[in-house]
Amino acid sequence: MKISIIGAGIMGLSSAWALERLGHQVTVFEQGPIPNPLASSHDDHRLIRYAYGAEAGYMRMVGDAYALWDRLWADLGETLYHQTGTLAIATAATRWSRDSAEALARAGHAVEWLSPTALAQRFPLLEADTIGEAFYLPTGGVLLAERILRALAKLLAGRGVELRPYTPVGQVDPDRGRVTLTDGTLVGADAVIVAAGPWITRLVPGLRQRVTPSRQIVAYVEPPTGSAEAWGAMPMLLDIDAESGFFAVPPVAGTGLKFGDHSFSRRGDPDREREAVADEAAGLLADCRRRLCHGDPGQSHFKFAR
Repeated sequence: MKISIIGAGIMGLSSAWALERLGHQVTVFEQGPIPNPLASSHDDHRLIRYAYGAEAGYMRMVGDAYALWDRLWADLGETLYHQTGTLAIATAATRWSRDSAEALARAGHAVEWLSPTALAQRFPLLEADTIGEAFYLPTGGVLLAERILRALAKLLAGRGVELRPYTPVGQVDPDRGRVTLTDGTLVGADAVIVAAGPWITRLVPGLRQRVTPSRQIVAYVEPPTGSAEAWGAMPMLLDIDAESGFFAVPPVAGTGLKFGDHSFSRRGDPDREREAVADEAAGLLADCRRRLCHGDPGQSHFKFAR
């Protein structure tokens, strides 16, 4: 089959990878460069973990995801993943960590609950007195997102997948397998896959009642010289509840120390507001410092918002 894919983020490129392996002829259209820094999947890293609160369906998919990542590493000839372990904490009376532990236990994943004393001894960078409860899970880690996108695009190009950067699509006719580019060019195929991320409602208007872009703040910091090595040895940190929370990603494999706002703004224009303004990022970091860290985790330098 001849298949057109719109969007060269991780969903579009991994779809192209899977389809090419099955012998299909694939073309990928991307409105910007490949990789595109504005893609939702573009950044230094993304987290993969089994802890998902009460969302057991997500948890059950993680094992399959790891197996597929292993298949991709075999094709790429390199592993773009760094295992960190998962540290779930709760600084308020929330159910997320308990729900995660219960769902994990039912699936056979044992967690290690840490008392405040044990938490302080094992992870001295954290302000254990402010944390209500915490558990550690040895699984989970960092996917090196931007490196994966770059390596996957190179692999696909070498296997005959047609990658068309800077080729924005204006309209999609999935029933006829047609893609109309913004310059008016009509491209036919047997099937069309739309992997346009936060732009998807512009191509598939029927999804507007189901899909809402959500702008979230991400900030990178430089750890103080004396604690840089300790931060590099930390697990990922998750402090999540139903409406808010944050995550922290340790500086591994040459990446930075990242703090992210896990609350969902349910607003945002993917073509605008990509830079986190100083007040937004400073507020995120101040909250992390107040709840977690002994001293100042470092001076922030800000990337685009997510």
